[in-house]
Amino acid sequence: MSDQQPVFSVEKLYVKDLSLEVPNAPQIFLERESPEIEIQLQSAATGLGDDLFETVLTVTITAKREDKGFFLVEVAQAGIFQIKNVPQADLEAILGVACPNILFPYAREVVSSAVSRAGFPPVILAPVNFEALYQQRLQQQTPGTDVPVQ
Repeated sequence: MSDQQPVFSVEKLYVKDLSLEVPNAPQIFLERESPEIEIQLQSAATGLGDDLFETVLTVTITAKREDKGFFLVEVAQAGIFQIKNVPQADLEAILGVACPNILFPYAREVVSSAVSRAGFPPVILAPVNFEALYQQRLQQQTPGTDVPVQ
């Protein structure tokens, strides 16, 4: 095998941070109406040297009804990836699309489990198109670029 072949491998997957708050317990469990769920996603990548990169996918779920907070859960699901012999443009796409795609199912499981353990019905996150989010982020970073209307 040639030393110039592209390499992509998962070295380690782990929960970097997990936070769960149920600020209005136990009274909130007496509420009959379902809360509104707000979901925020963020990913960031850092070089670790020796062709190793850490990608962290942070998922924040806020559940509230009017001004009453039901729960807040935040999970930073991380992974260490070995990526070498790829062009810089491809590296950015791998870190912004492929790595979050690998991390997302793990983050979804942690969110669902944490919310269930807090006494609420599990929150099942719908699939996310990280490629579309990455393209959107690229367009926001390049002012003056035509944005296709869909």
